[in-house]
Parts: sequence; structure tokens; C-alpha cells
Amino acid sequence: MTVRATSLYPFAPSGPDFAQALALFAELGFAPEWQEGGYAGLRFGGAYFILQEHSGAQWAAQQMIVYEVEDLEAYAAALAQKQLPERFPGVQLRAPTDFPWGRELHLIDLAGVCWHVRQARR
Repeated sequence: MTVRATSLYPFAPSGPDFAQALALFAELGFAPEWQEGGYAGLRFGGAYFILQEHSGAQWAAQQMIVYEVEDLEAYAAALAQKQLPERFPGVQLRAPTDFPWGRELHLIDLAGVCWHVRQARR
């Protein structure tokens, strides 16, 4: 095939409260590029996804999304200061941990999606 893909933009469910989900992702560094009719395109540097207003518990329980940051330790420290699990009930945050595939932290969002945040490869 001579055509190459250039990007991948996953959809993720918001959980029961779309506005709260937008607020959580803003705390994670994602800014809306557009929002219309229960959808929002959210970007954080080179990471981009579409948040869909959908509770989707069954969908969320099976979904994992990965994004990379330039400095995982600094990002984890910034997130820890924000006290996200206390401010957004249901959110879970796991400190950076080494795995065979790399160092990453895990965050469970308001819908139940597991986000893997990795140290960017250099």
C-alpha cells in the first residue's frame, strides 16, 4: 500500500457528566479544539481524542488509551498536586511505575477508561 496513516483519533466516553469530564481533561492538560452536539475534540500537545457524551460503562470498562509526555515525573507531580481523586469522585491515579514496556502512570477517568501515560521515548 502506498498511502500511510498520519494520525489516530480515538473516541472516549465521558461518563455520566460531560461537563465534569471536560473539566477533568482540562486538569490533565487537554484543551478543547471544538465542541458541538455532545462531542469535543481535545488536544494536549500531539495527543488528540474525541470525547463523546456517553456514559458507556461497558465500553469504558474495556477501553485503554495511551499518551506520552516529555517528563513523566514532572507530570505526575503536577497531577498529584491537583488532588484529582478528591475533586473528581471515581477518578483513580496510580503513581509512575516501571513495566517491561516502559515507565507509565495510570489514571481511571470518570467513565472508567484506563489512561496509560508514558514517558516519551527519546
